[in-house]
Amino acid sequence: MNHNPAFEHLRNLLVSLGEHVRSTLIEQRGAAVSPRLAEIANVTAADTIYGIDALVEPAILEWLAGNWPSSEAVELVMEGLEEHGPVAFPAGTRVADTRWKLMIDPIDGTRMIMHDKRSAWMIGALAPQRGAETTLRDVTAAVLVELPPTKQTLVDTLSAVRGQGVRAHRVNLADNTRRPFKTEPYAGTEVAHGFSSLVKFFPGAKERVARIEQETLVHAYGPEVIGATVFDDQYLSTGGQFYEILTGRDRWLGDIRPLIFAAEGWDQILVCHPYDVGAALLLEEAGCVIEKPDGSPLDAPLDTTSPVAWVAYANPRLADRLRGSLQRALAQELGQA
Repeated sequence: MNHNPAFEHLRNLLVSLGEHVRSTLIEQRGAAVSPRLAEIANVTAADTIYGIDALVEPAILEWLAGNWPSSEAVELVMEGLEEHGPVAFPAGTRVADTRWKLMIDPIDGTRMIMHDKRSAWMIGALAPQRGAETTLRDVTAAVLVELPPTKQTLVDTLSAVRGQGVRAHRVNLADNTRRPFKTEPYAGTEVAHGFSSLVKFFPGAKERVARIEQETLVHAYGPEVIGATVFDDQYLSTGGQFYEILTGRDRWLGDIRPLIFAAEGWDQILVCHPYDVGAALLLEEAGCVIEKPDGSPLDAPLDTTSPVAWVAYANPRLADRLRGSLQRALAQELGQA
């Protein structure tokens, strides 16, 4: 691979920012989780902002103000900023004069980490600035940083530069030592005795999504797949779902909530948005497949509000095995592929 030192520097900046977010969360949260972290602080067009979100968002602004190089002027896209207008660094920079657009989800998995259930993830995606035309396909560097529950001392950081692969390391929070590890997505085409699922977090869409999921698997693998052969892990974090595929724990995952909600005429707030899928580059660089449910390339504006439906497969052969069956199930259930 042809490693570009400039892009490596940007990757390292994203990693440093993400690990600063982690340190801030751990320090301000303390050894115990307070009920105040689960209190609603604000409701924006992007999402519900909880008390725990308010711990880290100011830390991101402060870190960017103090550490982002002035030669790489950047526009920040992040939930909670929608009401304040464009934000750019160095301070005072016009968005029109920035070189980059940085989209961040400070805590992807808020509802789990605020109840101390499971790791959340900080997601960052950096793309050359093309104004409103900037999309996921432009992302040059991305990072996925683990935000652990209080009892956990080992945490992972994964990053990627387009065309240069994935880099990952594990930190022991007890002594701050770190060691690299290799991401190893599942290489086979079977789903039996492994984890595969479509997102069905909330009441309302569960029945239709479950029916699409089951019809997909039965069509691709036969009726013998029914029963205790395919395991369902509803990890309430898109970044966490990506991590599970990257590390070989999950084989096929998808989030089709925007399609279901649109069919039902429901509001699109509680669906996946571009800042949730900012780490899609890591899957691509690891050899996985991530795309829209109809099989077209995954793309969306770099914003916090556009609905995003996606499907991810651990490898291209598995995608070929399942893609047509998913599209058939979607057409049967929704009247569209």
